[in-house]
Amino acid sequence: MAELNFETLTFALKGKNLQVNLLNLFYTKIPLTEVLKLGDFVLKENKGISNTISFPDLSPEKAAKRFSFLLGNHFEHLKNSLNQNPAVYLHRNSGIPLIGNVSFGIIYRNSSLIEIKPVTSCNLNCIYCSVGEGQSSNKIDFVIEKDYLIEELQKLLDFVGEPVEVHIGVQGEPFLYADLIPLISDLYANKQITLISMDTNFTLVTRKIIEQLAQFKDKLRLNISLDAMDQELAEKMAGAKYNLKQVLEMIKFTVARKINILIAPVYLPGYNDAELEKIINFVKELGLSAQAKNPIMGIQNFLNYNTGRNPVKAKSWEEFNALIRDLEKKTSLKQKLAAEDFGIRKIKELPKPFGLDEVITAEMVCPDRFPNAVIATAKGRTVSVPDCEFRKGKSIKIRITRDKHNIFGGKLV
Repeated sequence: MAELNFETLTFALKGKNLQVNLLNLFYTKIPLTEVLKLGDFVLKENKGISNTISFPDLSPEKAAKRFSFLLGNHFEHLKNSLNQNPAVYLHRNSGIPLIGNVSFGIIYRNSSLIEIKPVTSCNLNCIYCSVGEGQSSNKIDFVIEKDYLIEELQKLLDFVGEPVEVHIGVQGEPFLYADLIPLISDLYANKQITLISMDTNFTLVTRKIIEQLAQFKDKLRLNISLDAMDQELAEKMAGAKYNLKQVLEMIKFTVARKINILIAPVYLPGYNDAELEKIINFVKELGLSAQAKNPIMGIQNFLNYNTGRNPVKAKSWEEFNALIRDLEKKTSLKQKLAAEDFGIRKIKELPKPFGLDEVITAEMVCPDRFPNAVIATAKGRTVSVPDCEFRKGKSIKIRITRDKHNIFGGKLV
C-alpha cells in the first residue's frame, strides 16, 4: 500500500474530477478516470483537510512516480481560484529560473535590498494599481515553491557575501501566499539577512497571523498601504469590499506586538487629498517614535503606467514634493523618503549572461503575464518575449532589448 503525503497540496472530490489545490489559492482538476488508471485510491482527512492520497494496490515507488507524472501533466492547466486566471507553478523541477523577470522570482538591482516575489495575485482591485492586478485581472499568475525560492536566493546571497535586506514585494498581496510564514521563518534564520520587509494591504491579516509574525519582530518590517480614513473612500480606492475598521484594528494590534510598521498611502489626486493629514494623525496617535530606527510613514506619488489602471493624470514631482513639504511642516512628521533612510547601499554587480542587442537562442517554457507573450530561458535566466505564440519547448532566436539589473526582454529575430 502506498500513502502519499503533501504539505502544499490538498485534495477533494468534485463531481467526476479530483480537485488538487496548491497552496490554497491555486487548483487543477484531474478526471477520475485518469486517477483510477493508477488504481483504486482513498483520500485521508486530517481536521477536515485531505492532504494524503493512498493507493492500496501500488507500491510506494510506483504510486509516487505515476501520481507525480499525472500531477505534472495537469499542473499545465493550473488556475487561480480568485479570478480563474491560468497560473504557472515554478518549482525545482520546472526548468524555469527565478532571475530575469520583473513579476516573479528574485530581483537584484546591485544593492543591499534584494526583492523576492513568491506569488502574483491580489484580493483587491485598486483603481490605481500600476500593474492592473486584482480580482478583475486577466493576466497569467505565478506561484513559486518556497524551498526552490530559498535555494535560489541562497545562491545569490553566497555571491553577494555581505548583509542584506530581503524585501517581499509581490505584484499583489503576499498574504495570499500560503507558505508566507514558513518563508519568513527561513529568511529570519539566515544570519546574512538583517531585515525582512514586506508590502501588504493588510486586509487578510488576523490576530493569529500577527502573533505568528511577532516571533520575527526584531528583523521584520511591514509596509502597509492605507489610503483613506473614510470607509466609503477607502473601498472606492480599493475597488473591492474593504473592511477599514478591521485594517485599523490590526495595525494597532501589530504595533502592540512591537512589530515594526511603515504606513505607505498612495496619493491619488482628486481622491484622497483630504485624507493624507488624517492618516498622518492616525500614525502619530499610534505612539510610534519619530526617532524610530526606520521611517514610520511615507506617502507615495501615484504614477501613470501603461500596464496599470490610470483613473487620473499623475501630479508632477514638483507638485507632489510641494504637497509633501506642506504636510511635513503642518504635522512635523517626515514623509519624503529615500534609499538612505533605509540604509540601502550599492554593492557588487551580478554578471549578465548576455547583453543588449545580443542575439541568443532560448527555449519557450511558459506564457508570460500579458497576452501573446512568452517566457523563454537561456543560461540560467528568463527572458520576456512579446508578440510571440507560445509553444512549450520550442527554440527561438531572440534579440535582447532589455538587460538592466538582469531583467531581460527580447524580440523575435
